[in-house]
Amino acid sequence: MKGSSSRMSTRSNSLLSDVERDAVIELRHTMHREPELSNAEWKTQKRIREILQRFELDAARTFHNTGLYVDIEGRASGPKRAIAVRGDIDALPIQETRDDLPYRSQINGVMHACGHDMHGSIALGTALALHRLRDNFAGKVRVFFQPAEEAEPLGGRTVQEEKLLDGFDRAVGFHVAPGIPAGMFGAQEGAVTKSADQFKLIITGKMAHGASPHNGVDAIAIAAAFVNEVQKVVSREMPVDDGAVVTIGTIHGGEATNIICPSVVMEGTIRTASAERRQQLSQRVREVAEGVAATHRGHAECIIRTGEPVVVNDSEMVRRFRQLVQDTAGGDALFRDRRPIAGSDDFGFYAASVPSIYFWFGSHAPGNESFVHTPTFGASDDLIIPTTELTVRYILDLLNS
Repeated sequence: MKGSSSRMSTRSNSLLSDVERDAVIELRHTMHREPELSNAEWKTQKRIREILQRFELDAARTFHNTGLYVDIEGRASGPKRAIAVRGDIDALPIQETRDDLPYRSQINGVMHACGHDMHGSIALGTALALHRLRDNFAGKVRVFFQPAEEAEPLGGRTVQEEKLLDGFDRAVGFHVAPGIPAGMFGAQEGAVTKSADQFKLIITGKMAHGASPHNGVDAIAIAAAFVNEVQKVVSREMPVDDGAVVTIGTIHGGEATNIICPSVVMEGTIRTASAERRQQLSQRVREVAEGVAATHRGHAECIIRTGEPVVVNDSEMVRRFRQLVQDTAGGDALFRDRRPIAGSDDFGFYAASVPSIYFWFGSHAPGNESFVHTPTFGASDDLIIPTTELTVRYILDLLNS
């Protein structure tokens, strides 16, 4: 379905043509029906490339193996600004239980429980509309269809490490928000997510008979002490408004009821809203582990794996976004409540590279009350086109003003 703007019918006051709208919803349904996990998004990549080619966007490039990005060059005169847009495309290892959706997942144990089918579709619509409107702006827009937001190796880290944002002035990201009423949009300046680092703690003791604990060093007792002590780092050393979190997610150790356990392996996550306290918190987790182990005559090795940085929104970009929402959708469409976000997103790598905005579009409505990362999460198709058009208008505003 190739064609120029002269062969496309468009709805009044719409930035997307009818065929572009159809392509966007088509992608949402096919992505949701055939979700793919992080770093395995091969069919999704192929599908997006084919739709782009259908609209004469033939120059999409591969990154991070299963990702794509496409550049749209403006043909108008004026300042040559460069804006990046991110839509993530990976799914989660969750079994969908929404039998009411005609496009529900057909892949056992995998579903788009975080709305990335919507994010990727919005990114597609943004690329298609800006390609058709390229006579109306100068500069360049790079649209990322980014894989592996949910699991390592992270696609956002590849964007930063391969310097795919070099020369860009701004970056735009977005996320569906079940905590915001459908039809509303929100953006806050400053930190809007947490960093997310992982730790692996190997505690070594000494085996002994369970009836003679004095002859051994109990790794389970050390692990239990660490679980208690490490929470004091959060409650007594972190500011209360930081929302810092240390979570122990796995613990493995012991082989028999009558043996003093010689080794325990624990894994967890460290989260904070402060780039400065991020390093401090990781260091204190390591120090507590080593100190507790030494107190109980054991040894601890703490391995920290650095994950997503904090997403920090640029204040001027937020101001302009809020103004655009008010001007185009009305003041009632602007969600003003600032709520702490405990989650993380590898859009933090983008925000660490260039001034950025990460905005929310609400999805809460009857039948769609469930939060992300749950088997009953869902969001209406009706949200996709308005969010796409708002994104296009915002990017045009950034390019032209």
